[in-house]
Amino acid sequence: MAHSAPTPGPAGSSGSSGRRNVDPEQGDINPWAASGIVFAGVLLLVDGVLGVIKGISGIATDDVYAHVRNYTFKFDVTSWGWIHLILGIVLGIVGWGILKGAGWARATGVVLAAVSLVINFIWLPYQPVWAIISIAIDVFVIWALCTDRSKAVV
Repeated sequence: MAHSAPTPGPAGSSGSSGRRNVDPEQGDINPWAASGIVFAGVLLLVDGVLGVIKGISGIATDDVYAHVRNYTFKFDVTSWGWIHLILGIVLGIVGWGILKGAGWARATGVVLAAVSLVINFIWLPYQPVWAIISIAIDVFVIWALCTDRSKAVV
């Protein structure tokens, strides 16, 4: 079967194959991941604000969260409050950096989302619903930051 060369089509089209023009250095860009970068920045910012709220709640009073007995990673609630407060502030800064397009923020966002995921997994017995919500946010942030190649970190 003979193959014919693609014919020029409408503006922005690459011919009869239906593929769009793509920069060869960037590869095929996943539109979900590209728009997910902005959403990841917003989610990191929101996760940071939630972390600050969780932290302030834990520092202010010890009866906000469940008291856990015989748990390997048991800290007092005030310690967890400081952990969440500090992590929340840093997550908020990195989320803002991602929204501003800072190159350092993408790699830092992946690392901090992974740290946040682990901390929320360990914190799970204290507040299961909020821990699961934060874990879900962190998983999406990691996925979005790792799959977008529009501005790949070198």
